Amino acid sequence: MKTEALKEKYIKYNLTKDDVFKHQHYIIITRSGIEKIQAWEGIGITYEVIKCEKDFAVVKAQASRSETEIQTFGSALKGDFKSGTTNSWYVMEMAEKRAMSRAV
Repeated sequence: MKTEALKEKYIKYNLTKDDVFKHQHYIIITRSGIEKIQAWEGIGITYEVIKCEKDFAVVKAQASRSETEIQTFGSALKGDFKSGTTNSWYVMEMAEKRAMSRAV
């Protein structure tokens, strides 16, 4: 079911192989793919930084399209994958990307 839904999005939004990432256990739409969907659907997003520290960040995304609005959050915690959600040093950017992806 999830594979079929992803295939439909792939076709509808004219995504390419660069717009998806195949992990061993799942497939995700990359940032470039999310941005294509956002543009195609005319989704506007505003962001609010909730928390920004050296190793932790939370961003709120407010997305809107026509009469529909959604509010969601993205977060990132630096650390290995047992104690964190990213091992990169750019936690703020990761939190923003996650918020955007969830909103779209």
